Amino acid sequence: MAVISNSSPLIALAQIGRIEILHQLHPQVLLPPAVAREVAPTIPELPSWLLVRPLAHPRQPHTVSGSIGPGEHEVISLGLELGAERLILDEQPARRLATSLGLRVIGTVGLLLAAKDRGFLVKIKPELDRLLAVRFFIGQELYDRVIGQAGE
Repeated sequence: MAVISNSSPLIALAQIGRIEILHQLHPQVLLPPAVAREVAPTIPELPSWLLVRPLAHPRQPHTVSGSIGPGEHEVISLGLELGAERLILDEQPARRLATSLGLRVIGTVGLLLAAKDRGFLVKIKPELDRLLAVRFFIGQELYDRVIGQAGE
């Protein structure tokens, strides 16, 4: 089943030098065209395991939601179209919408936690601190909960 990513998790992982973690967790990740355009300045050449997948039936913006961006819109639309296993989204409005439509969601922090659980990372705190250093927003409560869950 398909795993589809929005731009912010890809950009954040690329900025901290950890995009390969996504590949370790998911051998193939789909990107709708809007996401490919959004990540191009940060990731000019997509790795072969990141595949751009156009929507067969683009949905009208009002069908999904007017409160999310074009990349998120296409991620959720493609997720519905393909019956995706999981969507990789960070922004709360998009996460709430995807969940309300029956789609499973994980974010950047969740990917790092999954990587730690599977032994791809020794510690998660340095990765979270690197995210904060590149101005990725992580609320203090989430930060503390993840560090506690990881046993660090």
